[in-house]
Amino acid sequence: MSDLAATPGQDSPAEGAIAVEDVERKLEAYRTELTGYCYRMLGSAFEAEDAVQEAMVRAWRSIDRFEGRSSLRSWLYRIATNTCLDILNGRSRRARPMEMGPAQGTDAVLGPAYPDSTWVEPFPDSRALPALDDPAEQVALRDSVRLAFVAALQHLAPRQRAVLILREVLAWRAQEVADLLDTTVASVNSALQRARATMAAVDDAEATDPLRPDDSAQRALLDRYVDAFEHYDLDSLTSLLREDAAMSMPPYALWLQGREAIAAWMTGPGHGCRGSRLVPVVANGTAAFGQYRPSGPGGTFEPWALQVIETNGGHITSITSFLDTERMFPLFGLPAGLGPRDA
Repeated sequence: MSDLAATPGQDSPAEGAIAVEDVERKLEAYRTELTGYCYRMLGSAFEAEDAVQEAMVRAWRSIDRFEGRSSLRSWLYRIATNTCLDILNGRSRRARPMEMGPAQGTDAVLGPAYPDSTWVEPFPDSRALPALDDPAEQVALRDSVRLAFVAALQHLAPRQRAVLILREVLAWRAQEVADLLDTTVASVNSALQRARATMAAVDDAEATDPLRPDDSAQRALLDRYVDAFEHYDLDSLTSLLREDAAMSMPPYALWLQGREAIAAWMTGPGHGCRGSRLVPVVANGTAAFGQYRPSGPGGTFEPWALQVIETNGGHITSITSFLDTERMFPLFGLPAGLGPRDA
């Protein structure tokens, strides 16, 4: 049966009647999960929200043709999928700096900035992941938006990408995916097999521990990171890093690997981060921080980067500092600045 109730005195939704006054509310109920789906498809927070808005507009305009033969949810996913496929048509894939070339050493230079469309972008969990009652399911959902996984998805052909997300992440049945894509179950199974092989080759499944708010050890690790970074205690900070930890700074292709290279950068070109303050948020299923540097008038703190911190096995494995604060900070609800420390 349709998710839309029939207007009193009219036929059931299966016969084509729609309760128009309920349409907007019922469509909006799916916005968060559709946004997460489109984000995985597109690798961009801003494109995902635009795609969902376009899908909602398309759904609204064609709601009188919704006949209830499938659920409203399935119908919306069909529209959202087609919207994403239109966006992806002929476009280059998004990537992380680690995919742009080898790591640089202690004498690294920043290099040119690349366009926004080059990079897999971060996304706040609250706008992409619906809240679930089961903590284990919530952790699994967080794992499905980690940066490495979203970047790996971009290696798939767009329809393979849709198949893998629908089947592996959202647990749709093969027949449901076939109906959505207007294809056969055999074609869906074949696409899934090819997608799995590609993902196995490009995705490191151990790259990130999803955020677990009740995990005291993980929380202590992040607290120690904040303390070390804000005090610019590089001995303490590098002790928290895994030996092969990576640091990158989109929109630059530069990335560093290893404690020595990261420490050399932070004491050299990155020394302006000394004295920074960090404001916690959550991005891509893991911890993140708005970084503010003490560069404003009167000792005020100005936005510098959105840091996404990836951990594994009790160590920090990656620090990704997205420097486009003009777009990122409003997305994450971060303030435009902070007052002096003694204010």
